[in-house]
Amino acid sequence: MIKCSVIILNWNGEKLLKEFLPNVITHTVSDSCEVVVVDNGSSDDSVQWIRSNHPDVRLICLDKNYGFTGGYNIALSQIESKYSIILNSDIEIKGRWVDPLLEVLDSNPDVAAVMPKILSQTRPEYFEYAGACGGYIDKFGFPFCRGRIISNTEKDCGQYDSQAEIFWATGAAMAVITDLFKISGGFDEEYFAHMEEIDICWRFKNMGYRIMVEPKSVVYHVGGATLSYNSPRKLFLNYRNSLYTIHKNTLTNNYKKIIFCRMLIDGALGLVYLLTLKPKSFMAVIDAHNEYRRNKKRLDEKRLANLAISIGQTSTGIYYKSIIISYIFGKRIFSKLHNK
Repeated sequence: MIKCSVIILNWNGEKLLKEFLPNVITHTVSDSCEVVVVDNGSSDDSVQWIRSNHPDVRLICLDKNYGFTGGYNIALSQIESKYSIILNSDIEIKGRWVDPLLEVLDSNPDVAAVMPKILSQTRPEYFEYAGACGGYIDKFGFPFCRGRIISNTEKDCGQYDSQAEIFWATGAAMAVITDLFKISGGFDEEYFAHMEEIDICWRFKNMGYRIMVEPKSVVYHVGGATLSYNSPRKLFLNYRNSLYTIHKNTLTNNYKKIIFCRMLIDGALGLVYLLTLKPKSFMAVIDAHNEYRRNKKRLDEKRLANLAISIGQTSTGIYYKSIIISYIFGKRIFSKLHNK
């Protein structure tokens, strides 16, 4: 019986599949674990390549690109395994990685999701930007990681090799309880991509579950394979979706104050983009704020729906200061932060 499904979303990623899928299969497939590739309406030869070279891989073909959120929601609706591992197509696997994650879920019924330690595929001695060794947020909803503060990624010297409770697990490699993913409503498809993992992890926490990182499991991530980290489109999605996430998931009524402060900070960052001759990045911030304002009514409805399934929120993983101010004043290493 299949206990775990490792699900890879693909969109015109034939090159990435050729480079990384064989190792995923080698270090994953067993009597209890399958690999599933979900094709998001690719126009390249991805699907044919999989069928010709890896007929043992379960293939789910979608009629169009539903984004990261929609693609995974459709895929998990067809998954019956107890656990699902959401895995980016640009992840390199080098050894035993599934079992440590499942051991955490098996032994901790109050854990909804767990992630591995994520190192850079191009600089394997360093943590990778999108997740590092566990995700956190500050008081204004800015995400950072154990091993990555703003743009500063640390060298992995084993300093974070302890299992830990965190605030969010990265969507690059995240093991979840399949039924809980469905009960929670899955990824918010309005996000399309980016910040959706923070949103769902926040929802899990409000439902009374914990999020963990298990560094005994290690994967290597290229990062930026779909959209580069400096892409205006990526910036737009991150700024907009961050406001969505705060609005929907902050249980106390001070969420409006938090959003007001957050938008002021965003505005200041937008001015930095403008002064450094990045007008498209500046407009990404403006467009994100305008989109948020237009959708407040719908976000209010989603907030009420989230409150209906919430039982309270743990503060674990929240940094009750500004991570940006801390970074400016030299605290660029996770271990130097206090109240994290």
